[in-house]
Formats: sequence, structure tokens, C-alpha cells
Amino acid sequence: MLSEPQTSCPCEVKPSPNFEERKNGRAVDMLIMHYTALEDDDRALDWLCNPESKVSSHYFLNRDGSLVQLVDEAERAWHAGVSFWRGESDINSCSIGIEIANTGVEDFTEEQMMTLTMLSKELMARHGIPPHRVLAHSDVAPGRKIDPGPKFPWKLLASAGVGHWVEPENVAGGRFFQLGDEGQPVQALQSMLGVYGYKIDITGVFDTQTEMVVKAFQMHFRPERVDGVADASTITTLYKLSAMLPEL
Repeated sequence: MLSEPQTSCPCEVKPSPNFEERKNGRAVDMLIMHYTALEDDDRALDWLCNPESKVSSHYFLNRDGSLVQLVDEAERAWHAGVSFWRGESDINSCSIGIEIANTGVEDFTEEQMMTLTMLSKELMARHGIPPHRVLAHSDVAPGRKIDPGPKFPWKLLASAGVGHWVEPENVAGGRFFQLGDEGQPVQALQSMLGVYGYKIDITGVFDTQTEMVVKAFQMHFRPERVDGVADASTITTLYKLSAMLPEL
């Protein structure tokens, strides 16, 4: 049972019973960001520590920037649920989860971002997590989850070395793909999203799954307009990010 915090950041400990061993001895190589969707920090924290909830995270970040550790980093916290990224379907076994107190419609606080930056950099260094594997819950579970949402300041984190980022292309006119479109260009878009990491079927048809994945991508990397339409800005931003990925 967790008794002392594992981070050098100022941190309290409130052990959650909602964890288990990482399956097949899986090492940590991902960091997943969440929001609580609740207005009350204490209520959110209590829920993550309630055995009836069957959810948890490794760390919890209050609105005032104070940090709480709930699950030992060596253990498998229950934060990602049914999820997928780059061939991995057991995200809980290979990731650290951070729950951030936020409703999804409010700005994240400066205090939260200061603590989150310090914690994330430490976790990335300790576990060898590369920037392109610092992800949103919505990235690994498109459509099912939307946290930490379009208000999450990915650009700010990336400026400190946390996460994968390019400056998004400006939203403008040009060719676009949307629900119901089909053909080789749609297939190419689906393939590029799949190569980047998203779970998507390569059908050549811009279906509801494709729309959900495009929205997830936009929330993280092009939050100016999150509409599920693959416009020129979205596609160019995806292309630039994909070109920055290390070779597998």
C-alpha cells in the first residue's frame, strides 16, 4: 500500500483501493491526462478513492495546484478504461494517469499548470516516456471520452518539453472531408490517423468513427475549431506531427 509520495513535487498521499498489478510486467511508456468533470475537488478525490467507483488515477491535481498521489506508479490504476493507442489495447498497464480538477468548460489554473509541468517532466524522465506518448484520454478513447478537452493548454506544456506539438495551421478555406464522403483521399486520411496512433478502420468512407477520431485530434492539436470536419488546417497539422514521429 502506498505510504509515501514517489514524486519530488510537494505531494500528499491518499491511497485508492482501485488498482492492481500491471499485466504481463508491462513497463510504463505513456502519460495520460484527464479532467474530473466535477466542480468540487474534494468530491472528485473521494470518488477516485471509493471502492464502489472502480476508477482511480496515479495522481490528482487540485485547482489550487496541490498534488495528491493515489496509486503507486508501479501499479495499474483504473483511469483509461477501454482504450487504444498505436497497437496497445491495455493502456492502463503501460501508463501513468493524472486527474486534473476541472469541469471541462473552465480554464485550467496557473497553479495547476505549474505543478503539472513539474510532475510530467519528472515522470517522463523517470519512465522514459517520449513526448509523442503524452496523450489525452480523448486520444485513446475517441468518442467515448473528451477529457481533458479543448481548453487544456497543450501548447503551454509542450513549450516546457511535455508532449508532442506543432503550431496548428490556420483555419481557412480549401478542400475538406466530412461525414458521408468517400474515396482514396479519405482512406489516406484514415491511414495517417492510424499511423499516428488512433484506433480507426481504414474503409475509405468518412463514417462516424472517423468523425470522432478527427474531433479527438482537433481537441488536442487544433482546438480552434472542433467540429469533426477534416479541413486543410486539420490535415496539414496532422501531416506535420506525423513527420515528426520517430521511426518505429
